[in-house]
Amino acid sequence: MTRLSRRAFLAGSTAATGAILLHPYSLRAQAGQAHLRILATTDLHCHVQAYDYYGDRPNDTMGLSRTASIIAEIRAEATNTLTVDNGDYFQGNPMGDWVAYSRGMNAGDTHPVIAAMNAVGYDAGTLGNHEFNYGVPFLDLVNATAGFPVVCANFARSLGATPLEDDLHAPAYVILERSLSDGAGATHPIKVGIIGFLPPQIMQWDRAHLEGGFAVRGVVEAARAWVPRMKAEGADIIIALSHSGISTAPFDEGMENAALYLAGVEGIDALVLGHQHLVFPGPNFSGEGIDAERGTLHGKPAVMAGFWGSHLGVIDLMLARDGDGWRIETAESAARPISRRNEDRTISALVPDYPPVIEATAAAHASTLDYVRAEVGQTAVPLHSYFALVADDPSVQVVSAAQTWYVSDILRGTEHEGLPLLSAAAPFKAGGRGGAEYYTDVPVGPVAIKNVADLYLYPNTLMAVRITGAQVREWLERSAGMFNQINPGQADQVLLNPAFPSYNYDVIDGVTYRIDLSQPSRYDNDGVLVNEGARRIVDLMFNGAPVQDDAEFIVATNNYRASGGGRFPGADGSTIVFQAPDTNRDIIVRYIVSLGTIAPAADGNWGFATVAGATVLFETGPGAARYVDEVRARGVQIEAAGDGQNGFALYRITL
Repeated sequence: MTRLSRRAFLAGSTAATGAILLHPYSLRAQAGQAHLRILATTDLHCHVQAYDYYGDRPNDTMGLSRTASIIAEIRAEATNTLTVDNGDYFQGNPMGDWVAYSRGMNAGDTHPVIAAMNAVGYDAGTLGNHEFNYGVPFLDLVNATAGFPVVCANFARSLGATPLEDDLHAPAYVILERSLSDGAGATHPIKVGIIGFLPPQIMQWDRAHLEGGFAVRGVVEAARAWVPRMKAEGADIIIALSHSGISTAPFDEGMENAALYLAGVEGIDALVLGHQHLVFPGPNFSGEGIDAERGTLHGKPAVMAGFWGSHLGVIDLMLARDGDGWRIETAESAARPISRRNEDRTISALVPDYPPVIEATAAAHASTLDYVRAEVGQTAVPLHSYFALVADDPSVQVVSAAQTWYVSDILRGTEHEGLPLLSAAAPFKAGGRGGAEYYTDVPVGPVAIKNVADLYLYPNTLMAVRITGAQVREWLERSAGMFNQINPGQADQVLLNPAFPSYNYDVIDGVTYRIDLSQPSRYDNDGVLVNEGARRIVDLMFNGAPVQDDAEFIVATNNYRASGGGRFPGADGSTIVFQAPDTNRDIIVRYIVSLGTIAPAADGNWGFATVAGATVLFETGPGAARYVDEVRARGVQIEAAGDGQNGFALYRITL
């Protein structure tokens, strides 16, 4: 924890620019009162520099190097600070893949994201769900050189009779013993408890790495057991680092986004959240117990700092001496952005790079650039995802083609040979929370590893499942939750469900079908059957004949989906018939190398059914304008409809 006397601060600020002002809590504090500022990052996903490796260009919306500049600035605004991270820190972009698949990790090696975090000076962190994508041994090597403790109270090698008896893989918590400077300049000891949690769904999402050797508990169950222990050990205040988002759904012990209920656990004083890649305080959340303006959950300060370093979460606590300890008198929450979107859609950086982070990661950055620029083949057609949610799309098609190519060879000579082979793939980069630039856009010409990583963001491994025709239909029904219900005869209805992530919009190649948007979605955003009588998938055909419920198919997909990720019917881990040792990305690379030049063509195997008299609006990136004629040629009645919000372009489709 950084401790700065008032005299030292004032001398430093006077010698500098004079632009930094003390926070009102620090100015107002009296003897026996102290201002403690908690600074938080989340979902960095290895974005240590302000650089988009997929596009191979700088990007002012991302990077710990920028967030760290805010950290340095606002440490000076407060008398006392702590800096924490909320998980998902070393996977998520090509630098993470370069370390995992090219450079490797040996005992004593420092991962570039850890080098960056050590340069910033974190006090504590917790694990996110993506920390397990490369396996637990890799995770342990990464964390071994962290200059701060990493805690997690609900991830264990085995579960005991109670949470306190679990054989945890990391410490449940840490109690940081620090000194606070009060308003009179006197110092006092404080014990700050930091406890961490991750989503229980990791056991599904990374089943291949975790099954048989690890287990999880629910977030709230673990908190109720461990927080009293922390209090008994003398923690004056307790901060929960929960890689979990905010949901108003009814409480479930294994729920993924449990923050609202975690806030109800007695003894927790403040919450640092993440996982949803959203910002809190902010307009994304509402409901009982949520104050989105003040940034509180059940009256307790909470913060969620976006993703990729886009924001810094800040919780300000005014503390008062309470006997030999401390209590919170008042609190504030905020999320500070590193960039601003201008009216003309351009982005302006609000802070410069923090030199120590740049220096600590310079060599890794250079090596990552070499890694992503390596050419693997050519494409004769542009590969983009601007319209992947409204029309059959070549950028998704090439992923499905590679998966089919690989699995068809693997199944030869097995009991599954001869069964119809389908392939499920989703457009990972399709705007949404990622913003108006968050789209795949590979021009005609060379295809490099960076482009393959752009087509397929995640380090998934390929799997195949054996399912029935009825399950294929239900899989597609689950996927069709991407769209809002559309009323006949009504103009300019909003097409896309903003709460539905594009990575759950699976297109299944090998069958043909239409989506009837006049029907309500059969499944909700979490994959729960909510409208049993609704049927959006119509005209489901294989080789020109209707798909029978009892027919059997092999579907090529990834380990996340096959193991239950997204709760898709037919994909719960029990239907897996093949687990590849290779990542989906590697398979795409091999596929392109085998052909030399690819020219994926959308075959129109899916589309929307006619909804009489209805038009819909959807948002996509401004780069879509270059390809709108191409989409029209596929039979989509589409026209530009002006500007959307936050830099998006708006298009109108006649159904």
